[in-house]
Amino acid sequence: HVYNGHQSRVIRPLSPCLKKEKEKQIADHSSASLATPKPSPPRRPATMAGRPPFTNVDSATEADLRRRGLDPHEVDRSTEQRLTHICTDLVPALPASDPRRHTPLHKILSRRAVTDPARNPALPAPDGVDRLSLLRDALLREILCRLPVKDGARTSVLASRWRRVWLSTPQVLADAHLRPKGCGLPPTPADSPAIVAAFSSILEAHTGAIPTVHLTCTHTNAYQAQLARWLHLLATKGVQELVLVNRPWPLDVPLPPALFSITTLACLYIGLWKFPDVARLPPGTSFPHLRELGICSVVMEDGDIDFVVAKSPILETLNIHGCNKGLRLRLVSQSLRCVQICSSVLEDIAVVKAPRLERLILEGLRSNAGGLCTRVRIGDAPKLHALGILEPGNTMLEIRDTIVMAGMKASSSTMATSVKVLSLNVRFANHTDAKMVPSFLGCFPNLEALHIISEKCDHQAGSARMNLNFWKQAKPTESLKSCIKVFSYREFRGELGEVAFIKFFFRNARALRTASISMANPSFMTFSMDEATCKAKQASNNMASRSCEMVLLGSTGPEGGSPWSFKRGTDYSFEDPFSAVQIHNIA
Repeated sequence: HVYNGHQSRVIRPLSPCLKKEKEKQIADHSSASLATPKPSPPRRPATMAGRPPFTNVDSATEADLRRRGLDPHEVDRSTEQRLTHICTDLVPALPASDPRRHTPLHKILSRRAVTDPARNPALPAPDGVDRLSLLRDALLREILCRLPVKDGARTSVLASRWRRVWLSTPQVLADAHLRPKGCGLPPTPADSPAIVAAFSSILEAHTGAIPTVHLTCTHTNAYQAQLARWLHLLATKGVQELVLVNRPWPLDVPLPPALFSITTLACLYIGLWKFPDVARLPPGTSFPHLRELGICSVVMEDGDIDFVVAKSPILETLNIHGCNKGLRLRLVSQSLRCVQICSSVLEDIAVVKAPRLERLILEGLRSNAGGLCTRVRIGDAPKLHALGILEPGNTMLEIRDTIVMAGMKASSSTMATSVKVLSLNVRFANHTDAKMVPSFLGCFPNLEALHIISEKCDHQAGSARMNLNFWKQAKPTESLKSCIKVFSYREFRGELGEVAFIKFFFRNARALRTASISMANPSFMTFSMDEATCKAKQASNNMASRSCEMVLLGSTGPEGGSPWSFKRGTDYSFEDPFSAVQIHNIA
């Protein structure tokens, strides 16, 4: 449904990074989506007991889990889901997924102007002579670099020249490419001894550069000596992108210290490891070329991340996922542009001095055992553009040493004037949470886009009537009255507190140009879809803006929306990481 659709506008095409994400969003009418869809888990043969064999749990772990009253099959399944999320949505995609690497051979040759059989030996010869081997080395490398590493190695049986050329051709090396066909998509494990032998053979024999290495399918705990040797070899072969995901169990396998001797790394992702004792690392440890760092489900101590950031002078992107121990970060960096912390227990994050920081994304944060709030301190961050997803009921926001409290009037000392995009996760049925929303909005006087996620509240603090009266009497902030142009509301269920807030917002947002309300999945609503849709329409009837287009969307996705993808946050072609579509108004 579109209302007041009189303003001309153009929607910029999606960036390649988010194209798949938007296609999925349209397919299930969901306002939240993953950057890439999760693959279906491969079928496993059934055991005699009728249950599938374990993928990640060994016999010792199985016995230990049963002694503790836990179902090892359930632990194995949840571990596989975590690994799939890491390998599908969090770590960088393999360059081999680039269509350029699968270009048909005849097209490669035609680009090189190989068209005349008399002058170009690449074309079929009537006498059956192997003329492909007569091509120049540069053209053979063009062919070899488009082949998976296993197929490229097999070309050495053609002639000694092919082997010489292959050994000097830059390679993308991934254990997923070394598995037999039909093994399923990563992170499906493979025959580790065979993979380890093949991996070792390639690394030892190859004399050229290996700029990209992904290890996601191997039980590396059983091959720690080989892994240390691999890392030593990669340090000599100029590896630039390294993805190192351990197959659990156990979950606390220490990272080899040799990793910290690779100074050529520009992109590093580690998953399911234990961080080493940084005090025992060599004094000169540094990552002088590291621009992107991803840490997924890694056991760490306080100060470990601060150590790596301090040793990475040009680090631009810091991504953290699945940290279960209370995380405390103190960001001091001249280079960081984007920090994303997802599905973690975050106790305290202080942006002390980050002059280039543009995005601070905190998604799916969990409370620690003590139930304490997450403390978010914004200090010197003059370029901070996008901030979220803050939870007014679980976030202690502090700006320039002043804690933001409910009912507090904004002042120059409590304003972050550079923030243009804000995302909040709010329990509108909780009166304590709802009272914090205007105070949060008052801290960002130049806000242009506001994204709200409505969280279901099982235990209401304060009656629905209190929430209703609060929004009737609430005073709008200056940014709400004159700055906010884009508004999205996700997981609408038709509750009184939600309707009251939306009415408050629309009757005060004079500059609003684009608005969307996305329903929650009907399976998680107390009202029917028709009732919730009717409530959303009624809430948007009295708009202060006469040039706003409003869209209502349905949803068949999971409760609360889909998990965050690091790819969304680091796509700088979009100014708003919380929106799937970039909208530009035509003057």
